[in-house]
Amino acid sequence: MKSTKKYSTAVILSGIFGVIGLHHFYLGRWKMGLLDFCLFLCTIFFYFTNHTLTAGILLAIDGIHTIVVTYLLLTGQYKDGKGDLIIFPGQKFNSF
Repeated sequence: MKSTKKYSTAVILSGIFGVIGLHHFYLGRWKMGLLDFCLFLCTIFFYFTNHTLTAGILLAIDGIHTIVVTYLLLTGQYKDGKGDLIIFPGQKFNSF
């Protein structure tokens, strides 16, 4: 099925606020959003408690995850919380 969520909104949220996980909340993927947000909070906590190596590793993990999700969104391969595909404008969609 084709998602009712807006492609442009999902991509913008992922590109700007990706490490916080706002795009997951918008798309109805609450568990992934909470995981992303907790990872962000842990990164901030470790940074301010002078555990910069741990904070850097967590930030790298979160950053890589954000890049992968943004890529999948940009290429029309990502699904929302209902399992519906978020397609980009002009993408051919075959509903079987």
